[in-house]
Amino acid sequence: MESSAITLGDIKRAYERLKGTAKKTTIDESRTLSEMTGNRVFLKAENLQKTGAFKIRGAFNKIMSLTGDEKAKGVIAASAGNHAQGVALAATSAGILSTIVMPEGAPVTKVTATKGYGASVILWGQSYDDAYKKALEIQSQTGATFVHAFDDPDVIAGQGTIALEILEEIPETQYIIVPVGGGGLISGIAVAAKALKPDIKVIGVQAEGAASAFVSRSNNRITELASVRTIADGIAVKKIGKLTFSVIQKYVDDIVTVKDEEIAHAILNLLERSKLVVEGAGAVGVAALMYNKIDVKNSNIVVLLSGGNIDVNMISRIIEKGLIESGRYIRLATVIPDQPGTLNSLLKTVASVKANVISVFHNRARQDVAIGQAEVELELETRDSEHASQLIQLLKKQGYRIKIKDI
Repeated sequence: MESSAITLGDIKRAYERLKGTAKKTTIDESRTLSEMTGNRVFLKAENLQKTGAFKIRGAFNKIMSLTGDEKAKGVIAASAGNHAQGVALAATSAGILSTIVMPEGAPVTKVTATKGYGASVILWGQSYDDAYKKALEIQSQTGATFVHAFDDPDVIAGQGTIALEILEEIPETQYIIVPVGGGGLISGIAVAAKALKPDIKVIGVQAEGAASAFVSRSNNRITELASVRTIADGIAVKKIGKLTFSVIQKYVDDIVTVKDEEIAHAILNLLERSKLVVEGAGAVGVAALMYNKIDVKNSNIVVLLSGGNIDVNMISRIIEKGLIESGRYIRLATVIPDQPGTLNSLLKTVASVKANVISVFHNRARQDVAIGQAEVELELETRDSEHASQLIQLLKKQGYRIKIKDI
């Protein structure tokens, strides 16, 4: 299929179909990100969409395009989570049976929610691609319609409705920053945005550990990754789609990548400053801006927060990663005389700069610590990297030999 398979007309028809089903999510300026980057930065909150992600748009548009015979045979899909929920809700709303194949490592919250929307869930394989192959196998046996997570014109058209909302509400938008997994979301947005405003820039963002679109774009051919590893499970795709690749090559201006630590920091920033719960995949655009991956100033930027379905068991780990990345959580070790009062003196120094002690580990039994001395390991909360550096310099000035430990 060529990129011309999806048109602005398809996306406008999808927009009409979705009225009353998908929410028109809010777009609010982030003063924090605007001041940080020297732009006007707006956040399109698809994390507040029905099912907690943008996927309901493409799934519902696909479901509503089926014939009566196709509906009678049901639908099947493969998904790491968000597409699963979109298909499940869309199918149930239309009175259609749905089966979803999900990777065995899919977040528990997404598996539970998918079942709650009425789908039959099968856990299979280690990645989306493994689940995809299993779903095709089942589809060949049952005759159900396969609803692709990204490489389908109807799905892409549904996702593209986001661009219509963005340009209707903020017509002065100059950049749209979009998370990229298999490429369906950015394909729909790019087709619509470029048709309505040819000079607009559409930038994709991928996790460094799952950068199939980035690598394929660099190689000028679809390139399958050997493996994927990222906290952004919603975009952990080994191989971009054929249709989405052709659209990206034609319409997308650039694709950049971000590290997991940067994603974690972005999640924390959104939680603290914007009061928004956003999953890893949804936060990559914010991470790209925060870490200057996109060279832009004095522009109107809309960043798409694509989803908010983050596993509560993962939140604490991500927050911890974010605190570490922002210099607000450190672990350091030093050696002190094994005498009464020396630990108290060390802690008084820490307290003097208003650092908060989380834990203290006192060890006199290490082989590399001399008799009469003890190693002290401290886990500390600090305000930021500058505050942490201030504390470390003070400790060194007072004669402590400081070793920063990995957390």
